[in-house]
Amino acid sequence: MKVLVIGTGAREHALCRSLSQDPAVTELHCAPGNAGIARVAALHPVDQLDGAAVTALARELGADLVVVGPEAPLVAGVAEPLRAAGIPVFGPGREAAQLEGSKAFAKDVMAAAGVPTARSYVCTTPEEAAAALDAFGAPYVVKDDGLAAGKGVVVTEDRAAALAHAAGCERVVIEEYLDGPEVSLFAITDGTTVLPLVPAQDFKRALDGDQGPNTGGMGAYSPLPWAPEGLVAEVLESVLQPTVDELRHRGTPFSGLLYAGLALTSRGTRVIEFNARFGDPETQVVLARLRTPLAGVLLAAADGTLGGLEPLRWSEEAAVTVVMASEGYPASPRTGDPIEGLDAAEADGTAFVLHAGTKTGPAGEVLTAGGRVLSVTAVGADLAEARTKAYAGVAEISFKGAQHRTDIAAAAAAAGRQLP
Repeated sequence: MKVLVIGTGAREHALCRSLSQDPAVTELHCAPGNAGIARVAALHPVDQLDGAAVTALARELGADLVVVGPEAPLVAGVAEPLRAAGIPVFGPGREAAQLEGSKAFAKDVMAAAGVPTARSYVCTTPEEAAAALDAFGAPYVVKDDGLAAGKGVVVTEDRAAALAHAAGCERVVIEEYLDGPEVSLFAITDGTTVLPLVPAQDFKRALDGDQGPNTGGMGAYSPLPWAPEGLVAEVLESVLQPTVDELRHRGTPFSGLLYAGLALTSRGTRVIEFNARFGDPETQVVLARLRTPLAGVLLAAADGTLGGLEPLRWSEEAAVTVVMASEGYPASPRTGDPIEGLDAAEADGTAFVLHAGTKTGPAGEVLTAGGRVLSVTAVGADLAEARTKAYAGVAEISFKGAQHRTDIAAAAAAAGRQLP
């Protein structure tokens, strides 16, 4: 099988790493890719938002499967021309991808499907936003209706800050605050069958102790020893399957990766948000635990045969990933700095480094090229061992102004089966 992955981040590197280990994959390509992905896949320059260009590249390569990684190409409709050309593609079409592209659309789908979520208002004026904030009270939850690279949500006790965020968005969804720990659950679907993966938890705030601004994610871990028994089956029945069924009934079937961000509240499980693609950095730990070869699963979703697959196989080990970010991230990250210690971080085989914001310099050196630069990932017998290995890898790597959280999976590792 020849596989083409679209994207540039650590999520795409994680996908490419898993695909490169699949015996069924004879050629692996990535467009545009990054410096780390270049070690496992052939890179190709392409505008990932240009469906015609992506389709032309897939045809040129003779790709048997195209995997669209990021949300922006999916919302832009890159999957449509690929499907029209008869090329199997993993990822929803433009209309179904609005599940992530528009928070208001997602709320409408959830209401129609009977999916439990937070009460909310869609606001387009300062007056509407102010009224909605007052209706719910603090903590205030304000979400940009459109794509914002994981940084469009503000949760604050400060009403003025909430209003300021709303004023900076064309349209916002203001909703009630959901208490309780958060869980990320991915599901692969062909538009009918829904195949849930294992849960993970990510860390959205920039600083230790969940302080600082929202980011695209500073780390993640899996499994969740504190998660309620039967959580995946419950979410499949009450959230994932009804959502996929509703989109199919609307004539816009969702094929690809459906990501449910969940809050385990005092009143039951509630959906915080949907994404239309693998999450970053949760993909790094989920795929680290997957034992079933990946390419055949993604192809089955693309060609509508997911129902015929055997159950997925998973490692009993734990996985932890720690994101190393640039100085100034998330507001104004610096770039262009050389990265040292990448080989040393992987030298003993206990950790592996997935590249996000990197590029190859003129002399072949690896340079920073974005806010989130690397995801250092490790597996271990339990969370404590996995995080020790991951942080040992982090300690080997340096670049100017590098920052990372020191508490990824710490509470869960210490708490065991108790709620961290």
